[in-house]
Amino acid sequence: MAGGAEAGRRAGTRGTSGWSSLPGMLFALARKHPDRPMLRYWRDGAWQRLRWGEFVERVAPIAAWLRAQGIMPGDRVLLVSDSRPEWNIADCALMAIGAVTVPTYTTNTVADHAHILRDSGARAAIVSSAALARRVTEAASGTGGLDLLLCMEPAEGLPARAWAEAAAQPADPAMLMAEAEEIPAGRLACLIYTSGTGGAPRGVMLPHRAMLANREGVRHLIERLGVEGEPYLSFLPLSHSYEHTVGCFLLPSMGMEVVYSRGADRLAAEFQEIKPAIVTAVPRLFEVLRARMLAQIEKESGLKRRLFEAALAQGLRRMDGPPLGLGARVADPLLDRLVRDKVRARFGGKLKALVSGGARLDPDLSGFFIALGLPLIQGYGQSEAGPVISVNAPWDNHRHTVGAPLEGVQAAIAEDGELLIKGDLVMDGYWNNPDATAAALKPGPDGETWLHTGDVARLERGRIVVTDRKRDFIKTMGGDMVSPAKVEGLLMAEPEIAQAVIAGEGQPGIVALLVPAEGMAEALGAAVARVNAKLSTIERIRRWTAAPEPFSVDNGLLTPTMKVKRRAVLERYGTDLAALHR
Repeated sequence: MAGGAEAGRRAGTRGTSGWSSLPGMLFALARKHPDRPMLRYWRDGAWQRLRWGEFVERVAPIAAWLRAQGIMPGDRVLLVSDSRPEWNIADCALMAIGAVTVPTYTTNTVADHAHILRDSGARAAIVSSAALARRVTEAASGTGGLDLLLCMEPAEGLPARAWAEAAAQPADPAMLMAEAEEIPAGRLACLIYTSGTGGAPRGVMLPHRAMLANREGVRHLIERLGVEGEPYLSFLPLSHSYEHTVGCFLLPSMGMEVVYSRGADRLAAEFQEIKPAIVTAVPRLFEVLRARMLAQIEKESGLKRRLFEAALAQGLRRMDGPPLGLGARVADPLLDRLVRDKVRARFGGKLKALVSGGARLDPDLSGFFIALGLPLIQGYGQSEAGPVISVNAPWDNHRHTVGAPLEGVQAAIAEDGELLIKGDLVMDGYWNNPDATAAALKPGPDGETWLHTGDVARLERGRIVVTDRKRDFIKTMGGDMVSPAKVEGLLMAEPEIAQAVIAGEGQPGIVALLVPAEGMAEALGAAVARVNAKLSTIERIRRWTAAPEPFSVDNGLLTPTMKVKRRAVLERYGTDLAALHR
């Protein structure tokens, strides 16, 4: 197995916190704070709470039942579920008995599930609904079948065992807690299959130490935020590597109560209801929120609109200069009360950090929110690194960067500009894929093993500035190199453009496939012209066409984390894009 030697070398290590495993950490915190709220979730028409002591009492029977069914240390088990406490319970139970969790998106197709089952060798699965049980069963029919299928909800007519049966298994929580203390830090905790913007997903092997290193890396930042006892609104799916680490382990261990959002359509109401201290989302959500805010301000009276524009302009000047004059400095506190306080109130009024991750956050987009008084910060990471590598802090927010590397993380830039990372957060390798592992984990400038991220970046005063994906550069017929991330980011920053993909490899110039924002199809040309004015001659869009439908998870052109699958888009619409070059 790839990475086994490295895992063995680190197997006996413990984090500076003293915990060697994720279940060991959770169980220790449950002993210390049994009555503290851990999770909040919507069920039966009301918000329900699960406390730390209750969590352990529910984990122990599930762990005992899984053992009784023959789940052994090292066995891989698919976990396919929406955000709910049973997800956390199953995840912890599997890790506590030495099994390996394989978090899997609920939006996966039958083919997606079949690939993961085949690649991971998993013979067991835990799912949340009959619909998911049916999909996983169909996928398993082509991979040798399943030995065990556990469903959290009734699944009549399907070969699934009931969650209630597992939850009734006699168990000794104290014994399980004692066992968890002996789990080595280097033991494989989970296989995270990267959603990928192209190619088949690969299983990232994350040992306990990687996610514990993430926790230690941000501990001082979280402590300074002062969020203990406050709610974290969890919006991303728990199968996402970021949410798995941060929402399931990191923030709960820092004393925050995790509240599972009911979905994007409920977010506005949940901001008011939950009043979260921290929210994490992908850049696309912030683009949508900005568009909604601008659309609403257009409907306001002239005075309100002018006040909003003044607050935005002065907020940007505070960040970027030139310095505010005397009159602006006098007016700014008034704008804070009349505009920014109201904006903050729309987000619950208690936000200490809005965290963007998963894709590049355009500086103009982050500047919009920061100028209006919202603490939007950008981080950077990869599933291969726990996954958090760097993050800005609200009090030291350099929005043109993705922040400084976490404590314990070393960053370097290779001769070809690729970002290299080293530290306990780095994966053991890709499951069953030694070639991919060797390409990602190889010697760096000091001769030691580094994670080669595949991202082109530079270091500015200790902070990371990511400029592009190394393999995604477009080389035109004239030999010029064009960054898709830069051009597509500028296109999608325009309110008329919802999604964009550019092409031009080996061609005379750059062309674009655009998805218009709602009701904006006729305005795409003006948006492209504005973007072209910001680009160099070689980067400019020569021609463009509108896509026949938005890129979505359902049509296979969007990952579950809202990243556009560039390769899939280029393959599907290659003929249309080629026609633009004629």
